[in-house]
Parts: sequence; structure tokens; C-alpha cells
Amino acid sequence: MRDSDALENNPHVSRSALAALHGEVYGWALSRCDFNHAAAEDLVQQAYVELLSGKARFDNKSSLKTFVFSVVQNLARSRFRRLSSRLRLVKTYQQDVVGETVDNVEPRVDEGVWRAVRALPARQRDVIELVFCRDLTVEQASAVMGVTTGTGRTHYDRAKKALRDRLRDWVEEE
Repeated sequence: MRDSDALENNPHVSRSALAALHGEVYGWALSRCDFNHAAAEDLVQQAYVELLSGKARFDNKSSLKTFVFSVVQNLARSRFRRLSSRLRLVKTYQQDVVGETVDNVEPRVDEGVWRAVRALPARQRDVIELVFCRDLTVEQASAVMGVTTGTGRTHYDRAKKALRDRLRDWVEEE
């Protein structure tokens, strides 16, 4: 990595490496925002600000891809935690609020398969998406999700079994 390519506040991260990951990072952000493009763009931009400012520091303990996906995951969690708190307040005080519209844009996979994946519990759905759609290993996916590798493997195994059963039932119905 050339010195001129390194980020000033994050010397182990290069601009060219971030540029190479951008498409995958954006895809992960889309899935964290229920495929709302505007929200995903905001999330990616916020992640880049965290990296550029040095607030999120890469220390070479994992791959850059795993690290950036983790930053996006954590930002999404905090964003939706704040939104859910606001919604609870709104419901408590019975105020009318105009919400964001969410585009119903889903990945280009067979509708039945995507339905089966969406029906999985959140952690199982996340590990399946990270491994199959984002090309991470189970270990890297576990790091992104903030769980141990053993827990990640358990969710991965259970998700594959649940998908196999659901897809088998779906095929038998047709």
C-alpha cells in the first residue's frame, strides 16, 4: 500500500481497498435496511465517515471486508434501535407520524428461496446472507455478527437445515 493511498486517521486502510469493496459493502447495507436504497446510501456514507475520521479503527485483526461489514452492521443496529425507541414513544403518546417509504426491492434470487430465507430467525438469516451472498466464511460472518465462531457455525447449520426442510416442503406442494 502506498503512503498516499492510506487513510490519514486509519493508516492500515487504503482508499483503493475501500473502493474495491464498495459494491459488496453497499449490498450488505441494503440488506440491513430492508432494501431501502436511500437508507443504505446513508448507512454506507456514515460507515465511510467513521473510517475516515478514525472513529472506527482497523487494526488488522481480521480482513478489511469483515471489519467494514461489522462497522455497517453496528451502525445499522444503532440506527434502528433509535428508530424503534422513537416509535415506542409515538405509540405511547398516540401521535401520528409519517414514516419512510420502503422500496420492495429484493435480491435477484428465486422468490421461493428468498421467502424461505426471510422466514428464518434473524441471526440465521444474517449468517446465510453473509456466507452465500457476500462470500464471507462462517468465521468472518460470525465476527460481523458479533458472535463467537461456534455460535456462528450453530446458526449456519440450523439455517441450512431449516432451509432444506422449507424448500423440500415448497417443492412437494408444487
